[in-house]
Amino acid sequence: MSTVKKKNFFGSEEAIAIEQMLRLMSKDNAYNTTSSYSANITEYPDNLIPFVDKHMNYLKAHPSLDPHHYLANLRLMTKLR
Repeated sequence: MSTVKKKNFFGSEEAIAIEQMLRLMSKDNAYNTTSSYSANITEYPDNLIPFVDKHMNYLKAHPSLDPHHYLANLRLMTKLR
């Protein structure tokens, strides 16, 4: 089991797979994956940060997280019932 703390995590195959899972979730109507407000107008001119970017940024900002547990919890929290 790896963590984000692991050297070069974001260039790894595991990080690519996690990003792909987030992209699949964002395309699936079973999940609430609407864009969120972002104050970074330089990177997001419409002030909306996409679901995938938001959660990949969160993983980068919190290196002690286990990305697989984070994804599992994210699925539970965003699942439309």
